Amino acid sequence: MRIEKILIANNEPSVQKALQEQLQHYRCKTVCVSTLSKAKLCVHQDDFDLVFLGTHFPDGQGIDLLSDLNEVPSTNEKPLIAVVLDYKFIDLGVSCLKAGAFDCILKPFSLSEVDMVLKKAEVYRHLSQVNHFFSSRDEDNCLLGECEAIKTVRSLIQKVASTDATVLITGENGTGKEVVAYEIYKQSHLCDKPYVTVNCAAIPENLIESEFFGHERGAFTHALQRRIGRFELANNGTILLDEIGEVSPNLQAKLLRVLQEKKCERVGGSESITLNVRVLASTNQDLHNAIKAGKFREDLFYRLNVFPIHVPPLRERGGDILLLANDFLNRYQKKYGIPLNGFSDSAKQALMAYNWPGNVRELQNVVERAVILSNGSPSIEPKMLNINAETAAAKNNDVCELLPLNEVEKRHILRVLEHTKGNRTRTASILNITTRTLSNKLKAYAANQH
Repeated sequence: MRIEKILIANNEPSVQKALQEQLQHYRCKTVCVSTLSKAKLCVHQDDFDLVFLGTHFPDGQGIDLLSDLNEVPSTNEKPLIAVVLDYKFIDLGVSCLKAGAFDCILKPFSLSEVDMVLKKAEVYRHLSQVNHFFSSRDEDNCLLGECEAIKTVRSLIQKVASTDATVLITGENGTGKEVVAYEIYKQSHLCDKPYVTVNCAAIPENLIESEFFGHERGAFTHALQRRIGRFELANNGTILLDEIGEVSPNLQAKLLRVLQEKKCERVGGSESITLNVRVLASTNQDLHNAIKAGKFREDLFYRLNVFPIHVPPLRERGGDILLLANDFLNRYQKKYGIPLNGFSDSAKQALMAYNWPGNVRELQNVVERAVILSNGSPSIEPKMLNINAETAAAKNNDVCELLPLNEVEKRHILRVLEHTKGNRTRTASILNITTRTLSNKLKAYAANQH
């Protein structure tokens, strides 16, 4: 991640001049100050990536700036500090490193030494930014299954992983599209590089461009500091655009340009950032229908659909239901310390008979709940699964009353929301809709009550 803005805080004009002359070889902005008070003002009012900090000032010690920065909330981005010192003050340099300085550089310094500090700072900032946004992965969530459809998916992953091709992963909510994307990443030559995801359905529309491409300080209201976008964080690695079908037409055009030109600009910025990112995308929508309806750009679809992979729904995977259920059972037995002999025969029949509208994610949640409820029982019984009862209740409601279609939908959504104890993410998964769609429907129901 390129160092863009550097503060030279030093009361020696010769040091300021030497650093400025050596830094002119880099495309970065430099600001010089000679007092500690001005240095503190600069780092609190502007976004500096790196500070070359002197040890002694007329109004204090350089280490005081480190103490001041340590009091800044950890959520705020802080500049890296490289202390410039004489050899006779080497002990002070050690104290600065203990106080949070990134590096030290001894006077007189050469161009190569300054270059080394900048390169180390670029690598450090990139890794720390990626670590902040890095998707937490559950390593147990591998692509399990023995049905032919899953074997086909595995084969496609193996073929495309070693390439740089863009992959579009399709399938219903909860089928494991993110697992497929992560398998591609793990088997690729980029497996030791950044892997960044962005859930297009979970981010408000007015913030998603900033989330994709970042923004500069002051670009819009509440943009109090510069933000690095997910594409920039994923540079030289892989990005997953999850639920790409939720992106607005306006952002689709900008995304298409980024994919074509391999460059982006932060919101409020004017400098182009060169990108080298492998793109994976996923969606639960039929993008062909979205194109016909004018909701998705056809040219963007062809950019993304270089190598399509479809993940089958759980109801089409036969024996994989029990295979996955047993895997989840073993996992949650260990997690909660509840020993079990497995599923009873009637519980197995219930698992196989259920339609699984929420797919693998719903199965995982059902098994976790059943393990918790089973404490004291030798095995999982049907009543602990609570799936047949839910299906029967839905069927009974369908015939008890003749209702308008929108009222049937409303009652079913509220029933599922109650069943999940208000968990909107799981509710949306079971209903096979996005969380944004669910939120919009609930807002509409609330508005109609007034």
